[in-house]
Amino acid sequence: MKTRPDAALLAAGVVLTAAVVAVALPAQAAAAGCSVTYAVSSQWQGGFGADVTVTNLGDPINGWTLTWSFAAGQTVTQWWNGSVRQTGAQVSVTSASFNGNLATGGSAGFGFNGAWTSANPAPASFALNGVACTGATAPTTAPTTAPTPTADGPSTFTNPVVWQDFADGDIIRVGDVYYYSASTMHYSPGAPILRSYDLINWEYAGHSVPRLDFDSSAYDLSGSRAYVKGIWASAFNYRPSNGTYYWLGCTEFNRTYVYTSASIGSGWAKKAKLNTCYYDAGLLFDNDVPYVAYGNGTISVAQLSADLTAQVRAQAVYTTPSSIGTLEGSRMYKRGGYYYIWLTRPANGQYVLRSTSPWGPYEQRQVLLDLPGPISGGGVPHQGGLVQTQNGDWWYMAFTDAFPGGRMPTLAPITWSGDGWPVLQTVNGRWGSSYPRPNLPWHPVAAMTGTDTFTGGTLGPQYEWNHNPDTSKFSVGNGLRLATATVTGDLYNARNTLTRRIQGPSSTATVQLDYSGMTNGDRAGLAMLRDSSAWIGIRKDNGATRVSMTSGLTMSTSGWTTTGTGAEAAGATVSGGKIWLRATANIQPGSGRTATFSYSIDGTTYTTLGPAFPLNSDWRFFMGYRFGIFNYATAALGGAVTVNQFGVTSP
Repeated sequence: MKTRPDAALLAAGVVLTAAVVAVALPAQAAAAGCSVTYAVSSQWQGGFGADVTVTNLGDPINGWTLTWSFAAGQTVTQWWNGSVRQTGAQVSVTSASFNGNLATGGSAGFGFNGAWTSANPAPASFALNGVACTGATAPTTAPTTAPTPTADGPSTFTNPVVWQDFADGDIIRVGDVYYYSASTMHYSPGAPILRSYDLINWEYAGHSVPRLDFDSSAYDLSGSRAYVKGIWASAFNYRPSNGTYYWLGCTEFNRTYVYTSASIGSGWAKKAKLNTCYYDAGLLFDNDVPYVAYGNGTISVAQLSADLTAQVRAQAVYTTPSSIGTLEGSRMYKRGGYYYIWLTRPANGQYVLRSTSPWGPYEQRQVLLDLPGPISGGGVPHQGGLVQTQNGDWWYMAFTDAFPGGRMPTLAPITWSGDGWPVLQTVNGRWGSSYPRPNLPWHPVAAMTGTDTFTGGTLGPQYEWNHNPDTSKFSVGNGLRLATATVTGDLYNARNTLTRRIQGPSSTATVQLDYSGMTNGDRAGLAMLRDSSAWIGIRKDNGATRVSMTSGLTMSTSGWTTTGTGAEAAGATVSGGKIWLRATANIQPGSGRTATFSYSIDGTTYTTLGPAFPLNSDWRFFMGYRFGIFNYATAALGGAVTVNQFGVTSP
C-alpha cells in the first residue's frame, strides 16, 4: 500500500500550511491540445502533496506523457497512478496501464508528493505528448518562504529511532529532507531508502536497485542461490550539480555497480559496472569530483571519472595497525579544510581518519570502543554515517546489532573538538537510550507498519522479494495474486516469497488468504523467514486442504545450503477457500525469543497452532527475521492464491 503522507498529516492535524494552487490552462482551438489542473493539496516543512488532472482536447490518445518544469528546484519524491521521471527541473509523467487511453475530452489524474526548499510555485506550463497546453495561467498564491515550524512533538527521542532491520546505513541531507540507505543482501528490490524531515520520524521512500541485476542467475533462484550475497554496505549520495542521486556498491568482492536517479522514488537505473571491488564504500563529491573511500584493513581512496563509470586514480591511504584489528565500513566527508574517513571496527568500535588531502597522509582517532548501547540485550552501536542538519548540528546514525530481529538504526549527537575532531555525545558513559531531539521541526510521516489490501497498481516500498521475483507469476490491484513459480520441496528454493520487516520489539503479521485456486501439492502461507524458519499455511494434497504449522527449515552457515526442509508440527483440516493466518514475533535481542502461529476461519477468533518457534539469534546470516508470504508447488505449476490483506501491527 502506498500511504499518502499528506493525507496522513492532514488526518493527524499536523500540516503546517495548506495552499490550493489551481492552474487552469484551457487549450486554444487546435487539432491537439489539453488543459491541466494542478493543485497543491497540502504543504509542510520541506514537502508538499499535489494532485494533477489532464484533459485531452485533441484527437484520441493511446498512451500519454505529460511534462512540465519546476521553477524553484522542487523534486518529486512519491507518486500514484503514473510513472514519474525527473531530470533536473524537467518532470515527465507517463500513463499507467489503467489510464493510458484518453479520448477527446477524456481526463486522467495522478498525485504525487514533492520536496521544496525556499519556494513552491506551480509550474507555469505543461505539454501533453509534446503539444503545449496553452492558455492563460491563473494567479498562484504559493508561499515563497518556508512555513512556520510546528511546536508539536516531544522534547526527547528514544533509540532505536527505527526498530526495523536497516543495517550498514549511509545518511544524507538534501535541502530539508534526510535519506537513509541500507543493505539488503539477497532481497529484491535492493538498497532501500528511508526518508525523514526531523531525523526521528522515518518512512519508506523507495529502493536504489530495482532488481538485483548483478550478472548472475543465482539472484533469480535459477539453478543456484545468492543468500548472504548481493547488497552489502554501499554508498549513497546526492550531486547538486546535476540533481542526481547515486548508489554505488560492490557485490561478491569482485565488481562494483553504480545506479542513478533524478528522483528518490522512481527512475533508478544501472549506470555502470566497474571491475573493481570498492568494498564497504563511501562516496564524496568534492567540488563535484567523485571520491570513493573503501577497503578492509587497508583503506584506499579512488577518484572516479566525472560520470562515475571509470576509475581515474586509486591509492592506499591507511593501514590499520594490528592493535586495532580490522577497520572497514568507510564513509568520506569534508569539513573545513579536512577530509574525514569514518570507519568501523566490527562490531564494537568506531574510528575516524583525517587529512588535508584526500590522498593522505591520514591521522587517526578513536570515536568509541565497547560502548554500551541503548537496546537492552543488543550490541555496541557502530558503522553508519554522519549528517549535518540545516541548522549546522551534526548527528551520527549508527546501527545496533539486535538479533534475532537484525540491526537497528540508532542516533546520537556529535560535537567537534577545538582542534577539529568529531566527539560522540554519551549519557552516563553509554550511548543514550534517549537524547534531546534534533533542533528541527517535528514532522510525522507515513507509518512503517499497517495493513495493505493490494488495491494499487504497484507494491509499496515496504516490500522486498526473497531474490528477484518472476514477474509473470504475481499481480496486484485486486489483492496480491501469487501463482506458483517453482516446483520444489524447499521453501528456500521457491521464487516469489514476498517479505516485510518485523517491527520491534514485538509485532504481529496477519494475512487473509484465498486458497481456493490451489492445486494438489501446493504449499502457501506465512513464514518466519531466516536461516532457521517456520511457517503456518495451507497444504493441499489429494484434493484435501489442511492448515499446517511447519518447522525445521534450516540452512548451513557454510555456503547457506539447505539442511532441513521442515516437517509438520501441527495441523487441522480446513475448508471454505479462505483463511486468516497470523504470526506473532518477539525480536527483543537475545536468546530464547520465540514466534507463535495461529489461524482463523472468520477473521475474529484465532486458534494457536503448533508449539512456539524458537528464533535463531546468531548474527552470521546478517539479515534479521522477516515475515514472508509464499506459494510454491511440489507437484506441478498452475495453482494460485490471492492475499487480500497483509497487516503488521505492534503493541
